[in-house]
Amino acid sequence: MDQSAVVVDSVSKNFRLYHERNRYIKATLLRGRRARYEEFLALNEISFEVGHGSTLGIIGSNGSGKTTLLKCLTGIYTPEKGSIKIDGNIAALLELGAGFHSELTGSENIYLNGSILGMSKRDVQQKFSSIVEFAGLERFIDTPVKNFSSGMVVRLGFSIAAHVEPRILLIDEILSVGDQEFQRKSSEKIEEFRREGRTIIVVSHSLGLVQQLCKDAIWLEKGQIKQSGSAAEVIAAYTGGSYAIHTEKDADSRERWGTGDARLSAVELLASDGSVANKIETNAPIKIRCQLTAHARLDSPVLKVKISKIDGQVVWATSTQRGANSIRVLDGPAIATLDIPVLPILEGTYYLSVAITDSTGTTEYDHCENWIRFQVHQTNLIEEGIVAINSSWQIERHHR
Repeated sequence: MDQSAVVVDSVSKNFRLYHERNRYIKATLLRGRRARYEEFLALNEISFEVGHGSTLGIIGSNGSGKTTLLKCLTGIYTPEKGSIKIDGNIAALLELGAGFHSELTGSENIYLNGSILGMSKRDVQQKFSSIVEFAGLERFIDTPVKNFSSGMVVRLGFSIAAHVEPRILLIDEILSVGDQEFQRKSSEKIEEFRREGRTIIVVSHSLGLVQQLCKDAIWLEKGQIKQSGSAAEVIAAYTGGSYAIHTEKDADSRERWGTGDARLSAVELLASDGSVANKIETNAPIKIRCQLTAHARLDSPVLKVKISKIDGQVVWATSTQRGANSIRVLDGPAIATLDIPVLPILEGTYYLSVAITDSTGTTEYDHCENWIRFQVHQTNLIEEGIVAINSSWQIERHHR
């Protein structure tokens, strides 16, 4: 156990699938037998190890046994066969808020849930303010949980579990729930755990998230390990190669990478007359048109645009999060146009980069770096630097 945080050895888990039920004692007596059922093998001879400080992703279709495996790791389920060894305290982000008492306040549930997760009363007291602040529930913490929205319950549940500071963290699809702010904060917390060298096991249908967080992955199919290895290889095999992170570089210094969940099929820099341009005037109006396609339904994706100098210095960057027309759902093809009435940059050579990410910015579906190289020409301007700033002089003459 010196090198492994989790050791799973030949674990199998059965469930009974009933075809009929004896609802009453009378039915049992008349039939003279128990209701008919068949054994369903949810996990079949599963074996793997996770080293200390490692990150492992578990992927597979619905019903493949992913959540069952996590519940066996936490002790919620007991395997019929095999053994599981855990080295270190463990916290599971499975069904956030499932252990809350609806009649108790948020404060009372922090102490209740904290104790369930193994925190002492003193630990909870020391971390209480941080838990409430992270959840963003300062105004409502003394309100009964039954009056909380589902999002508030999820935020509080995540905050409590995250403050347990476990050596081993189990995550089951929770990073895809909640609003954008919650997703960003929770993703940052997971990244913090990873930098601190904690062991993390993630179950998710978001292959981009698994690719982003995990070094290794396991593909479960019908309760068995179909493939294991590096996350990129396993995800590529699972999807036929369509989700593998790729990096491309050409002679024009253009680079491209991403998970492939979405793809930028075209990026164009347009002049005021709508024509494609690679040379514009200082203070001229321009438009940036992006054609994109999602290969799966993406909730709240973010489109980012960046203009940089040829030496890499960022001149300006923006995203759809800063505008009124954010992308709520991307499911198929779409066209996004960024209208810039005045581009106040001075003469020089610049690069335009575009990326599409998840709502937190941690997973990049497609990133086109230095995708368009364009020239800016200044006329009747004798200025230096990067930007053209509107200004005027006033000169007063004083006579002796």
